[in-house]
Amino acid sequence: MKVLVIDVGGSHVKIMATGSSEERHFVSGATLSGPQMVRRVKALARGWKFDHVAMGYPGVVERDRIVTEPHNLGRGWAGYDYAKGFGCPVRVVNDAAMQALGGYRGGKLLFLGFGTGLGTAMIVDDVIVPMEIAHLPYRKKTFEDYVGERALARDGVDKWRRRVDDVVRRLIAALQPEDVVLGGGNARLITEMPPRCRIGANSNAFPGGFRLWGQQAPALPTPSTPLSKAPRARRPRRGRKTP
Repeated sequence: MKVLVIDVGGSHVKIMATGSSEERHFVSGATLSGPQMVRRVKALARGWKFDHVAMGYPGVVERDRIVTEPHNLGRGWAGYDYAKGFGCPVRVVNDAAMQALGGYRGGKLLFLGFGTGLGTAMIVDDVIVPMEIAHLPYRKKTFEDYVGERALARDGVDKWRRRVDDVVRRLIAALQPEDVVLGGGNARLITEMPPRCRIGANSNAFPGGFRLWGQQAPALPTPSTPLSKAPRARRPRRGRKTP
């Protein structure tokens, strides 16, 4: 079995295949559709042989079927036949669930992914439990509005860190995990760990994808080209109060 793992994010789509020590990626963005992603992944994976696909998707997935359109990508993801598009069996899970699986050590794990948005998942005694906490009410808006990438750019890293700490502690109190992994591209900005927390590599999506098909991941590489940096935070106007 040769598996192609696809990690679909709001900023980039990243791929890796069985037997390869290379990660490849391209920019995604607000107009990328499901069929476009398949065409671009197949072109990007040229030279790799694969007969199974594992895909992490930033939205609701039920039994390998995408049921909701993403918040940070284009339309046309739900209802598309990915097995037909790739010409082989495809397993699809929520992207946070795939990252959680890649960092799972047993017991009751809570995964929180701080990237373009907020990815959330749990694994309880080897059973994956995807969640959609990001768009639940928090303060005056939603969790994602305060800890997503737009909030980081809008409020600055210090205020963003305080919001992240508050959100993490609230979710730990509500869900009572034994282990907490903070992942996603912006987790590197978190400097003080709440109790029971550890930082998970953003590349954990790849071992998670291989695990979906019962494989061990190859040695994880350094990306061949740098991904875009975190957005530059705007400084608050002089005299303006920031809670």
